[in-house]
Amino acid sequence: MQLAENGWIEEPEMSSRKAVELARRTLDVAEYDPGIVANAALVLAAFGEDIETMIGLIERALATQPSFARGWYLSGALRVWAGQHDLGIAQIETSLRLSPRDRIGTSLNLIGQAYFFKHEFEKALSNLLLAIQDHPGYPHPYRFLAACYAHVGRLDEARETVSRLRAITSLVIPDASFLRNPKDREFYLSALRLAAGE
Repeated sequence: MQLAENGWIEEPEMSSRKAVELARRTLDVAEYDPGIVANAALVLAAFGEDIETMIGLIERALATQPSFARGWYLSGALRVWAGQHDLGIAQIETSLRLSPRDRIGTSLNLIGQAYFFKHEFEKALSNLLLAIQDHPGYPHPYRFLAACYAHVGRLDEARETVSRLRAITSLVIPDASFLRNPKDREFYLSALRLAAGE
């Protein structure tokens, strides 16, 4: 999933199909393991499966293991993708409280995305900058940081961020189909295109 989404593979469509196939097979054989169910739900949501159904799978995993920090993180991620930004932030913060030291995902990146969509740009910027500091080789926070800078009129910084992104991946502007709210998707992509000079 990460290889396809980040532009780190030559045939992303084939990798996407393989990821979906493996996630479905995984659910068939490990339907009672909360960790496996939650991770499979993330992959299926990322590649277009019904997001409410995938949120339901993660909720089921959390019902069997309420202290499952990664489950709260993944649920928060899907809530952000679904346009439920406040709930997404709350669930990601729950995951951080449950597991403050272990890296269970890119929490600051997702919180930054949620604040970006809420048009709370200063909070978005601070979280995205910290996300880049934590994971300097991960493309997503660079994309959102560039879009955030573009929305606040800081185009020089937006373009510099895109230059840094290009050193990590050739895929500057993704399809962003993981974002299910069309307004969120366009708000993001229009600013990212501006930052990239398109």
